[in-house]
Amino acid sequence: MQNSILSRFTPKEPKFFNFLKQVSSISKEASSLLGEALKTKTQEEHLDYFHKIKEKEHKADILANKIFEALEASFITPFDREDISELSNRLDDVIDYINGSSKRIAIYNPHVIHPAIIKLSDLVIAGAKAVDDGINMLSSLRNNKKDVKEIVNSLHKLENEADEVYEMAIREIFEKETNAIELMKTKEVLSELERTTDAIEHVGKILKTIIVKYA
Repeated sequence: MQNSILSRFTPKEPKFFNFLKQVSSISKEASSLLGEALKTKTQEEHLDYFHKIKEKEHKADILANKIFEALEASFITPFDREDISELSNRLDDVIDYINGSSKRIAIYNPHVIHPAIIKLSDLVIAGAKAVDDGINMLSSLRNNKKDVKEIVNSLHKLENEADEVYEMAIREIFEKETNAIELMKTKEVLSELERTTDAIEHVGKILKTIIVKYA
């Protein structure tokens, strides 16, 4: 009984770090699946990838709940519990938006995949990888402070690039696309991908906060 009580006051950093690493890894895997989906041609193939990404999202939701339960059960955490909770939620948001992007591609099935969709997808893949790299450095943050700061800066630049790609693409499709339905399909996919890059940058902001507090 005494050991059980004492264990609640003992930091179990690997537990939180391992959960976060698993979520960020799922995010990276989901982004890769999104990129693969855009290389396919048929709606059936797009739907197949959407279901694969949906499975990833479900796994991430389970992990997010485990993190919440672990926070409730632990008196001592490696970082402020608010920061851990926020980081978990924002990582989950990234996967949700990747899932949303895949869903729109599969259901709307635009006749032509606009080049900006491919570009934004590439930025999502790069961002998810950078986030995964950053999360994997958290358990040794003091030793990895410089590298994590570089990742945070790269995520900010990535989001700025995504904004430019999105704005130029929106301007172009409203100027050139004559089919209103196809215009709206493309706009919806572009918008969800842009929101995904926003969510990725938000993870970077939380990492920056953690650096300031603990490194």
